[in-house]
Parts: sequence; C-alpha cells; structure tokens
Amino acid sequence: MIETELMILILLAVIALTAGCGAPDNTGASPTAASSGSWFVEQAQATGLDFVHVNGMSGERFIAEVMAPGVALFDYDNDGDLDVYAVQGQALRRSREDRAESQDRLFRNDLEVRADGSRVIRFTDVTAQAGLVPRSYGMGVAAGDFDNDGWTDIYLSRFGADALLKNNGNGTFTDVFATAGLTDPGWTVAASFLDFDRDGWLDLFVSGYVRFSTVSDITCVSRTGARDYCSPQSYPPVPSRLFRNTGHGAFQDVTVSSGVAREYGPALGTLAFDANGDGWLDLYVANDGADNQLWLNRRNGQFENTAVVAGVAVNSQGKPEGSMGVDAGDFDNDGDEDLIIANLTGEGSTLYENDGTGSFRDVAAATGLRTQTLANTGFGTAWFDADNDGWLDILTVNGAVATIQALAAAGDPFPLHQRKQLFRNTGMRRFEDVSAAAGVSFASSEVGRGAAFGDVDNDGDVDIVVANNNGRMRLLLNTQTAGNHWLGVRAVGDSGRDMLGAMVGLVLSDGSVRWRRVRADGSYASANDPRLVFGLGASGQPARIQVRWPSGRKEEWPLTMSNRRVVVREGVGVR
Repeated sequence: MIETELMILILLAVIALTAGCGAPDNTGASPTAASSGSWFVEQAQATGLDFVHVNGMSGERFIAEVMAPGVALFDYDNDGDLDVYAVQGQALRRSREDRAESQDRLFRNDLEVRADGSRVIRFTDVTAQAGLVPRSYGMGVAAGDFDNDGWTDIYLSRFGADALLKNNGNGTFTDVFATAGLTDPGWTVAASFLDFDRDGWLDLFVSGYVRFSTVSDITCVSRTGARDYCSPQSYPPVPSRLFRNTGHGAFQDVTVSSGVAREYGPALGTLAFDANGDGWLDLYVANDGADNQLWLNRRNGQFENTAVVAGVAVNSQGKPEGSMGVDAGDFDNDGDEDLIIANLTGEGSTLYENDGTGSFRDVAAATGLRTQTLANTGFGTAWFDADNDGWLDILTVNGAVATIQALAAAGDPFPLHQRKQLFRNTGMRRFEDVSAAAGVSFASSEVGRGAAFGDVDNDGDVDIVVANNNGRMRLLLNTQTAGNHWLGVRAVGDSGRDMLGAMVGLVLSDGSVRWRRVRADGSYASANDPRLVFGLGASGQPARIQVRWPSGRKEEWPLTMSNRRVVVREGVGVR
C-alpha cells in the first residue's frame, strides 16, 4: 500500500489538491439544495445520522487502523425506505471493560413524504433495540436474505471474529455465525452474497486480507525515515472462503471443492457479476498489490481464475495495482457489464471494458479517467447515474494509506485525507471531473473508505452514504436530476427476497435497452440498495421491462409510465 515510485512526481498534484483544505471538515454544516446549486447536499447530522468512526490509532501505525470502515444501506424493517448500518472500530489494544465505548450502530430511516411531495428524513439510532453488541474491530458489511424469509440479514467482516446477523423480523438481530456452518477465515474486509449454483439460496463469498497481529507487528518507515503504515506485501495473505447455502440457514465450506482455494491474495474488493453473459454469476476479487482474480463459474460447482486471459488481472502496463473498491456496470450501454477499480495514488483508477464474452481491455486512459485519478488513493467507488441522463457516472471516495508528506510537514494530525471525486459520463466514452460542482462536501478533505449507494429519500435518484476513517459519516443527497425522468425497479422472488444477480433490461420507446444488475455488493466493504433506478433523460419513456432471473428464467412485461416505482416478481409480473 506504500505509494509507488511515482510518488515524487505526483506530490505536486497532491499539494495542489489539498492546498487550502486544512484538516478534515467535520463540522456537519451543509447548505440547502436551493442555495448550493450543486449536485449533492450533505445532510448527515441534520437528519440524525450522527456517527463518527474511531479507528483506535495509538501511534504504533497498525495497518488495521487505516483500512476501515464500510457502511450498509438496506431496508432492515421492510418499511420501504433505506436504513443505515454503520461499522465502528475500537482500540486495537484495550481492556474488556472499555469494549462498550465504541460499537457498530444501526440507524432506522423514518422517512416522511408530505402531501405536497416534500420529504423529511429522520434517522433514529436503534442499536440497543436491535440487540447489537460489539464483538471485534469492524471492517465491512454485506447484506442479503440468506434464509429466504423476506427479511434482509447482514454479514459483518472484521479484524477479529466475523458475524452473521439474522434479521428476526421484529427489529432485532441474532448472531448465528457459530450455528450456520461458517468458519472464520481470519482478517476479512469485504463479502458478497450470491446464488452461484442457481438453487434459489444465497451463498456467501468472504474475502481474506492479510495475516496481521498487534502482538508481533513489524515496523515500517516512510521515505523520510519516519514510522509509517506497512504495505500488505509485508504480511502473508489470508485465503478467501466460499460457502454454499444448503438451505434454511446452513452453509457448507466449498472453498477447496470449488477451486477457489487454488489462488488468493490480499483481497479488499469483491463483486459477483456475470462476466461472460452465460447467465451464471462469476466472482471478481480486487487484491491489494497483487494480481486480481476473475473466478469464472463453470456451472458445475467449480470456478476457474481466468483473470489473466480475460485481461483483468493487471493494468494496461502489465502491472498489478493496489486495488480497493470495485464495481461492475454497463457504462457504454452495450448490454454487458464493465469493471471500475479504485487504486493507489500514482496508479489511477482502472476501467476494464467488456466485449460481451468476458474479455476485457483497460480503457481508463482512453476515457480520460486515469489521469484524473492519479493523485488520489481510491476506496469506495460505484457506477451510478448521478443525473438520470441514462449514462452511468462514477463516484470515488479517496483517502491515502501512507503519510502524505505535504500534510505531515504542515503538522496535520492525520495526514491521509483527500477529496472525493465525481466523474460524469458524457455518453461519448469520456469522463469529465465535475467534483467542483458536486457540493461543499466534495471541497472538504477526508479519509474516505466505504461508500453505499441508494435512494435514501425515495425521490427517484441515487444518494450516497460515505464512511470516513476516524471521521464523521456523510449523507450526500442527490439534487441534480430535476428535469430528467426515471423508473425505480425492485426485483423479488416468491419469498419477497431481493433477487441479487438478476439482470433487468428497460426497453425504451425508441427501441434502445438499458441493462442494470440487481446488486448489494461492490464499492468497498459496503452494501448498496438492491433497488434499481433507471435514468431516462429528458424524453425517455419505458415501453417494456425484461428480466433475466438468477434461476435462468427470462420474462418480459409492458410498461407505459415513468417517474414511479414498480416491483417485478419472478413468475408473477409487475405491480
């Protein structure tokens, strides 16, 4: 994770980006949408989403301090709006008596839609009522209904004991990790729920990072000779794990039998998507400083790492990168999903374009994305249509993992902070940095990590919750989509479970089709809204909706209206 040989060349760019920023802006102050004229308005504290992450840093530069946290947007109480699960850290060396001082938090969204159409978001801390108790140092969170009871459960990846929290359907959760057949793989950061064998039950992939201990840690130094955080190459990687859901809440470890055990690296990002369009979910793993992996589903319980052949193991220069956040989406609207990966300072983000058969090429430079991201270390990232024009844009949450010398020289107490970036898809295979117009929160410099994407206020556009390391959580409400039409789609099965992995195609009146995948994973150690928001632009109107379900079934129904939400149920239809 240490900055590459390009650091000296990039340093001037970093100084330019951080000049005038000062320390991270944790005031919580935010303008109104009317006064800002920006793409997003920050409203975390104003809505009751009052959370500050504590990384427990002690001056000993433990690597675990700077790798968290993720965050989840999910509807835990089935009331139709998105709640927030905030992942917390703690002192890495602490007494048992102090353990309750810092813990994860669950915030219930009590959204009010008034008669005039205006919306009021109120978050309420329901951690105690939900029965949540701190177990170990939090890293990330994944969301999915693993027992098909219609209530979304969550998997907590930790530095320490992981947890599988079953949603009891009454506002409480029970940790069933020990009884569900799961085994702890060690330090984990991200996880994905997916139905890889198409049996109707969500399986679980858990990414392993590195083998690190505060008791036997090593000492690393920066270029100036000062003590600094070590790179992941200083530690042996921890193998990832694949668990098959055998039904009704039981899992079987199939890491070895599936072939996933054959290769592993220091994994930070994980994503389940159909890389080659055969209707079976594959796995992409973003490794930190090692070759990334594309585990192609062979449809018989076996996976094969085809990353090298597919062109997604290393960048266009043939070099592995320090990869963190990852997402798949159809940025060029050609019907297949392309990969965006956030990397270290000096490397820039990588954009792998899919040719539809599972072969990719790195087009980050050609689209203008690489040069615009070189100066930052990216973590949470995702494809999403920020302005509902029908083209997927990119947000990247940034924050360094090794000391930024310019900030350290200025006496900054936590010299890792960087600015977020928003890239608009022009629709002509180019991305333009619109961060300057994105809002006050984009002008502040923070140590960004997780980012969760979803329509928090149910107004037809995608909002973002950002989890900062050792800083305040941010809620970025979207204010940019006025004038453009949209359609919200939730795809569910018989039990009411969100059908993760389903591909939904919206056929417009002009015959064009836009495809989006139902997903909760991706970004960095975070869980996203599984509901889809299709941007239709100023004149787009839906004509039909098509769904390719994880089971292999294909269905199609007519549509005639936009600017509303619909639910499509497998084998039933649209309502």
